[in-house]
Amino acid sequence: MTRRRKDPLRSLTDEERDVLEQISRSYSEPASHVARSRIILAVADGKTYAQAAQAAGRKARQAVSELISRFNQEGIVALEPRHGGGPATTYGAAERERILAEMRRSPDPEQDGTKTWSLTTLQRALRQAPDGLPKVSTHTIWLVLHEAGWRWQKDRTWCDTGTVKRKRKGETVDVTDPDATPKKT
Repeated sequence: MTRRRKDPLRSLTDEERDVLEQISRSYSEPASHVARSRIILAVADGKTYAQAAQAAGRKARQAVSELISRFNQEGIVALEPRHGGGPATTYGAAERERILAEMRRSPDPEQDGTKTWSLTTLQRALRQAPDGLPKVSTHTIWLVLHEAGWRWQKDRTWCDTGTVKRKRKGETVDVTDPDATPKKT
């Protein structure tokens, strides 16, 4: 005997069905998106949660039920996985920009104790600043810098990848490679 579904799947619009069918047949989409779209389409076609899970190569009916509830509320966005565990993200866009602003500032040897930034000297400067981040870790700084395109060089300095200094008519200018982002990925 089956249980009554608490939150049955709402009827799909034609546009939603087209997008779900396209994703379910895709080879370039992440496997999690393909499996979730197949589950939703199977439930929409009248299959039970167990049959829908099996059709997508899954086992848990409860996961199907949660996916259907989420799809009813959010729509196609429900195919995207959520935060997968671990501590929640502490630093948002403002904190990331604060880290990058400190990185762009040239260190003062008397105040910062160095002529070039390392992760620990940057961490110390951010923790001691009045508007700084008192609990920022070197790992967080490293992640923010790498996401922004900064890389640690062999000469023990940080370099903004895609931006170089060139001499033009006796002065030094920063030149940015327009294809830097595609080259990084």
